[in-house]
Amino acid sequence: MGGFQRHRRSKLIIANFSGFEADLLRSLAGQLVELLRNEAAVPRDDSADPFEAMFDFSGPTQAPEDPVLARLFPTAYPADEEAAAEFRRFTEGTLRDGKADAAITIIDTLEEAGLPTELAEEGLVIDVELDEPTAETWMRSFTDLRLALATRLGVEEGDEAFWYALPDDDARAQAHDIYEWVGYLQETLVQALTD
Repeated sequence: MGGFQRHRRSKLIIANFSGFEADLLRSLAGQLVELLRNEAAVPRDDSADPFEAMFDFSGPTQAPEDPVLARLFPTAYPADEEAAAEFRRFTEGTLRDGKADAAITIIDTLEEAGLPTELAEEGLVIDVELDEPTAETWMRSFTDLRLALATRLGVEEGDEAFWYALPDDDARAQAHDIYEWVGYLQETLVQALTD
């Protein structure tokens, strides 16, 4: 996989994924959606009046206990507990929905490009074509995926030597390789968007 690039004629952002790579991306995005939706502090009532729902500010007021969610939704006002709780109450639900929707966009795009809902067969190549708004959505979701992976792994700035010293068969090394791969995808996507 060579990363993302801008097609010269159509101006679309394109990439080719093996079936394995596309399955892996779909799985990562699906896990992120599950975390965002299953850990929501306040369940949403889909039967509510849509107009009323626009003014429903009954979101969570406490920081999430899960370290990944705490990283994705940091406390806005660490020195002011009341302001932080109010800010979280008014914003976290919408932010969760936006992050989940962005991850769902990755899943939908891969499946629309031909990724089967079952495990992809060997030799399958998925050609992805993104317009700029969809590419920007993928880029935002890559940021969330990388933050989630880094938090779960305990990646810190300047700790590359530790990760590269791990044996190839160490599960942590393999997970770190995935973290770096998502970073590579994000980097090539940013470059394609600026070309």
